[in-house]
Amino acid sequence: MVIAANVYVLWHVYHLLPIPVWAKWTVVAIMVAAVVLMITGIMGVFDRMPLWLASATYDVSTSWLIVFLYLLIAFILLDLGRLVHLVPKELLHNNAWTAGAITALIAGLLIYGNIHYHNKVREPLQLDTSKEVSKPMRVVMLSDLHLGYNNRKAEWQRWVKMINDEKPDLILVAGDIIDGYVRPLLEEDMAADFHQLNAPVVACFGNHEYISGIDKSLDFYKRAGITLLRDSTITVGDLVIVGRDDRFSRKRKPLKHLLENVDTSKFIILLDHQPYKLEEAQKAGVDFQLSGHTHEGQVWPISLLVHRMYENAWGFCQKGDTRYYVTSGIGIWGGKYRIGTRSEYIVSTITHK
Repeated sequence: MVIAANVYVLWHVYHLLPIPVWAKWTVVAIMVAAVVLMITGIMGVFDRMPLWLASATYDVSTSWLIVFLYLLIAFILLDLGRLVHLVPKELLHNNAWTAGAITALIAGLLIYGNIHYHNKVREPLQLDTSKEVSKPMRVVMLSDLHLGYNNRKAEWQRWVKMINDEKPDLILVAGDIIDGYVRPLLEEDMAADFHQLNAPVVACFGNHEYISGIDKSLDFYKRAGITLLRDSTITVGDLVIVGRDDRFSRKRKPLKHLLENVDTSKFIILLDHQPYKLEEAQKAGVDFQLSGHTHEGQVWPISLLVHRMYENAWGFCQKGDTRYYVTSGIGIWGGKYRIGTRSEYIVSTITHK
């Protein structure tokens, strides 16, 4: 299916461009190379390149996925229009106007998406509780940082300043701190920047920590001074933080087992990277669950599919007395584009009321 879609797009590109045959084949070869680079990068080639080249290659090859998506949509619409005799056949063959219009539209979407990605949205969240909280707790909540070849040290330092400006008492991260490659985090010593945060950091694993290699991920978390909860709990003041291991792990324990000895008089926060089976937290007596993973699809129309896959793919919801927030993430996997979605961080105040 994926191969057929690529062939379909490349065939249309070849026939649409009003340029010499050798140039058509050059464009097709570049597009194929982008796909090959992404596949080989996933297989470890990026880690053998100089850091600057690996980052550039990562950005270009993963950006092709977005370009491909919108080319596929454009050609499907044009072909449908041709079948119902609304689009002349000439518009799809050696046509500079069609090629220029599609190029301009996709370029505009990518420019907008990149600017929108870098505009991090601050989402305030008031969590009132009848449970005893001796003083209001200010908690910055994050997920899906995806630090690595795409989100480099300079970007992470900008986020550190943004978080510190909130003057949090606690920072919670619902997984995927690492994008998939630990090497850039080590070479740029991103762990040192975690120590610049002015509040304790408590996190659970996401699926990308497993993709990165569990031992390498554990080592980085230790270097960064992150309190990692893998099917374990910690008490911070009047809060109990429960962190589940990611669903990627075959050893993941049932949530009810994690809460057997928890003091339920305290406000209970659950960190669970993937927002599946939300009713489990409700049945277990959790007060608030933070999840991520979905990215809300990153770009439209993938976001429409993601909303059909999850009970709550993004934002706040409530089931009984349990409240949830599924964040679209502050970072992103792949090309830095947000089209129809947003990059965000949550600033929560937990207050006795």
